[in-house]
Amino acid sequence: MARCIELAKNGLGTTYPNPLVGAVVVCDGKIIGEGWHRQSGEPHAEVLAIRSVKDPNLLARSTIYVSLEPCSHFGKTPPCADLILEHNIPEIVIGTGDPNEKVAGKGIAKIKAAGRKVTVGVLENECNELNKRFFTFHQKKRPYIILKWAESADGFMAPLQKDERKPVWITNEFSRQLVHKWRAQEQAILVGTQTVVDDNPILDVRDWTGENPTRIVLDQNNRISKESHIFGNRSKTLVYSGFGDFGDNVALALAGRLYQDGIQSVIIEGGTRTLETFLLENLWDEARIFKGTNRFENGIAAPRLPQAVAHQKMVLQDELLIFYNHD
Repeated sequence: MARCIELAKNGLGTTYPNPLVGAVVVCDGKIIGEGWHRQSGEPHAEVLAIRSVKDPNLLARSTIYVSLEPCSHFGKTPPCADLILEHNIPEIVIGTGDPNEKVAGKGIAKIKAAGRKVTVGVLENECNELNKRFFTFHQKKRPYIILKWAESADGFMAPLQKDERKPVWITNEFSRQLVHKWRAQEQAILVGTQTVVDDNPILDVRDWTGENPTRIVLDQNNRISKESHIFGNRSKTLVYSGFGDFGDNVALALAGRLYQDGIQSVIIEGGTRTLETFLLENLWDEARIFKGTNRFENGIAAPRLPQAVAHQKMVLQDELLIFYNHD
């Protein structure tokens, strides 16, 4: 199962709206086939694992391990539960169930009804963590929300005044490259009106190899110029407006809109106002904060989190702090 999880991670950023899934076929204690889901519409992990077995006759006395419950419905591809039964695989070990209402236990029930041995819950916590985005989307009806910002050594996100319409860099080039890697892993990136007006960001993955996220832009009072970089053709851009009318529930309304648009995960890279909107409503799952070495002495103060730091590491001189919200 650990190998299933390792394989599944290869699909991070490319499988949306599908989950990350890895599968391994074992016979006589040896791995004879393995696969992982690469992209929506392409074969699922179980299909690739079964196809990779050189001697199909071995399947009738093999065990297939899969990190997520096999699907039981026809989507862009046929049901994996049926494929397992067709190949007479006698034993199936599943990491965790699928929360998608189209599956939700039906795959497990179908395989059990056929008389096969089914074990569920092997490395369950690790398998749930693997698909935290997918699970959050289906269970909480909102995307997995990551807050990200950089702050100076003295706690400011930006100086009060600047001369050019572009970001004032706090972090080094390797930290910025890491951010582009993160963008390639998530389905969307969201910024507020002021960030676009002040910084004119591109919001792509130009310093990494991967898919550009969908850009979500909050445009209050039509203040954003159509000449802004976010309207370039590097990736899809969605403009949200009218959310100022939701009072103290702006973040909740935004999360609902993102869910309606099928967004499973989003990085909030906005300014202080956008970030604090989600913090005040306690509507976030993870925060990634860089602390640089430069000092502004004065400026726009960065938000403060009450949670304890979960992980801490250095990217050259930059300090990276990771927080999780378990509320």
